[in-house]
Parts: sequence; structure tokens; C-alpha cells
Amino acid sequence: MINPNYYPWGYDGDNGPDQWHKNYPTAKGRHQSPIEINNKEVHYDRSLLPWFASYDPGAAKTILNNGKTCRVVFDDSFDRSVLRGGPLQGVYRLRQLHFHWGSSDDHGSEHVVNGVRYAGELHLLHWNPKYSNYLDAVRRTDGIAVLAIFLQVGKTPKPEMKRILEEINAIKTKGKEAPFPNFDPSILFPKSHDYWTYHGSFTTPPCEECITWIVLREPIIVSSDQMAKLRTLSKNAENEPNLPLVDNWRPTQPRYFRMVSASFL
Repeated sequence: MINPNYYPWGYDGDNGPDQWHKNYPTAKGRHQSPIEINNKEVHYDRSLLPWFASYDPGAAKTILNNGKTCRVVFDDSFDRSVLRGGPLQGVYRLRQLHFHWGSSDDHGSEHVVNGVRYAGELHLLHWNPKYSNYLDAVRRTDGIAVLAIFLQVGKTPKPEMKRILEEINAIKTKGKEAPFPNFDPSILFPKSHDYWTYHGSFTTPPCEECITWIVLREPIIVSSDQMAKLRTLSKNAENEPNLPLVDNWRPTQPRYFRMVSASFL
């Protein structure tokens, strides 16, 4: 596996998504993410089960700005916070969550639904503990499960987002990290647990094709001010020029022959 820190990558023209495959050949694979989900091409699968998340707030550790996103890291040393059910076999441990967003409210999500791109997208990343560790899991086709939730701008701010956004000032620049104890990310879930699922990849290099995606149909509503707060992060370190961390999303990739299944009609 190629170390993504070895070849710098980003979202600008010189190192952006259309250049990634030069150093990370998997980025040109046939199971890449994100994709566009089109209702006309989705298969309703009556055998798909509901999914369940059981998260221990005490597993939340830190929040950080890595220059690419805002990430919350969890203790995944044992089954404290897990995702199960849906298309998954067994339990998957929560490792981290992070966001993708745009430079304005009319774009920012990675997946697109019937031509609609949302203002942002939240990813909760889990790994399969039947493998010895996380790095082993990313080498396996069933190694990772990502729960994806769209952020849609509306008039009412989502109060559950407040806890994360309150910490933004502490992690303004790349490399900043702050304690983030006692947080249960399930407060961010929408009411409906309906979902689409398909097999795909990480949306960042090395773009390993090891992910079972669970993309929730119902977005969560956030305010324009809440999205603006994410855009106050900088993608550079403290002693470098302040460049806003925006448009950290990968364009949609070819679906090829893959089936996208829906848990709902």
C-alpha cells in the first residue's frame, strides 16, 4: 500500500483528484467512490436489514485539522462504538468521522443524488475487527464500512452540530488538535435510517477499494452559518499563508457495472 503522505495530494489543480492516479494507480480502479446515485438505476433489495449504531461517548478522543478536513478520532482498540446490520456481516468499529464541504452552500457533498449535490457530507468510518488491525482491514474488500450523511442548508441550525463547531477555533490551522471527550456521534443521525448501499473506495488517496458504503437518504439540516464556520479552517499551518480549507470533495467516479441497492421503495 502506498503511503498517502509520501506523495503530497490535495484538491487544487496541480495535486487535485484528476492527478491522484499518477501516484495512486488505484484511483483509476473500477470500484471508485463517490458516485452519482440515480433512482432509475437503483435496485430495491427487500433482503436488506436495518442498520444499528451503538456508540460509547467515552470513546471520543480528539478533534483535529489535518489540512484536508475536520476529523474527530475515537478509541477503536475494542468494540466500544460499533455499527452493525444493514448490508454488513458482523460488527464494525468506529475509528473516526470527518466532513467534506464546498466553498459555498450549493456544493460540497461527494455523492450526488439524482443530480443534486448537497452543501456537505459527513463520513463515519468503521473497520472490521475480524482482521488484526485497521491497516490490515483496508487491504480487504469487506474491511471498511462508511456511513455517509448529507448536510443540507436550511433555516434552522442543527443544535447537535454545535459541539463540533465550538471547537473549530481551537483547530484553525493545519496540524492543530484539541481534546474532544464525551461525544456520541449518533446525535447527528437523521430521523430516517433508509439507505443506499454499494461497494466502493476511499474518496482520498490511496483510494483503496475496500468500503461498503451506507449512504443515508435523508440529509440533516444545517444552517448557512454552520457551513460558514467550517470554511474558517485553514489548510495551511500556523506559520504559513492562511488559505481557506474549502472544496475538499472528490468528483463522482464511473459506476461501471456496480449495483446500487436501496433499503426502501
